[in-house]
Amino acid sequence: MSTSYRFDRMEFAGSLGDLGTLLPLVMGMVLVNGVSVTGIFYSIALFYIFAGLYFAVPVPVQPMKAIGAYAIATGVTASQISASAGLICLLLALIGCTGTIDVIGRLIAKPVVRGIQLSTGILLMVRGIEMVLGNSSMQLSAKAAEPFFVLQDIGGVPLSIILGTLGLCIVLSLLGSKRYPAALVLILSGVAAGLLLIKPGLLDQLRPSFHLPQLLPFGIPVKADLTLALFVLVLPQLPMTLGNAIVANADLSHSYFGESARKITYRSVSLSMALANALAFLVGGIPLCHGAGGLAAHYKFGARTGGSNLIIGALFLVLAISLGPEALTLLHLVPFSILGVLLIFAGCELCLTILDITARKEMFVVFLILAVTLASNLAWGFGAGILLSWLFRSGRFSV
Repeated sequence: MSTSYRFDRMEFAGSLGDLGTLLPLVMGMVLVNGVSVTGIFYSIALFYIFAGLYFAVPVPVQPMKAIGAYAIATGVTASQISASAGLICLLLALIGCTGTIDVIGRLIAKPVVRGIQLSTGILLMVRGIEMVLGNSSMQLSAKAAEPFFVLQDIGGVPLSIILGTLGLCIVLSLLGSKRYPAALVLILSGVAAGLLLIKPGLLDQLRPSFHLPQLLPFGIPVKADLTLALFVLVLPQLPMTLGNAIVANADLSHSYFGESARKITYRSVSLSMALANALAFLVGGIPLCHGAGGLAAHYKFGARTGGSNLIIGALFLVLAISLGPEALTLLHLVPFSILGVLLIFAGCELCLTILDITARKEMFVVFLILAVTLASNLAWGFGAGILLSWLFRSGRFSV
């Protein structure tokens, strides 16, 4: 194995850093949309492992957030979600193979990238705080801050706030520790709480056996599914994928890892995601991407080599093989509030990337993207940032 891979406790801790983004969306799309748990876990596992082996630096794996959020909110079918993965695969392969993504990347100025990173970081922190307070969409729909636990409050104080506060204290006290990595201690503490508080009988259905993914479990998408997927799921997602999952992710990777990230290019990242979504389409998973927020999370909690990808990928693969559709039940042990704490610190790390922006015009672009994102969504913020950046470059406008 190359010396660029490590498998120590810091890599293990860093590999867990992005679970706060990954698990809630996965849970939501399984419970609401009926996607294949086995297919999701296999595609996530193999995406992590492939990316770690090829890129040799930490590479995040996340659900595509615009697609996931809309799918959960509207209850689109598993077949339509599968269709969106297939269409995303084709689009990413097209722009990657033709080199179009390199042209797009050159047109996106540094302030736009930093604006995307700041906006994503703020959104992660807000989502994390919501989970600690028990106000995320899944918690509200379940009418419980910790839906899988028997206890919801202690002395009138919501359990999520208690666990979240303890989790924040753990991370703050151990953030610089290599002996006791913060993310590892945090997740293990959360699982310990889950074992004590999990609802009776919830884990009884776990029966380890051998599972393989089913090929095209929802069949080949019909024309109606493809049409809805393209216009309702894929096109709204595309600007976020270009801006955050490709350009901002590649920029951040080079900032963190320098020459070690030489294989991280706009084209290679595009094709990596195309392959992952081809697999997701075939096994009934969900659209997957890389993302600057996930990379910041892995890095914040200690990941420095591709070993972190192999660790988390192997963990998901073991769960997929041994538990199949029951794998999601095991993840109910991790409190939502603990996942929220991971998001808060990952978001903070991502926000700090704007510290190299000093020019007045560039800072204006950054904050405009943030404002538009908070008022609408990241796709509109991305578009507004590109437009303003081009206007400033023309020299006809100033601030």
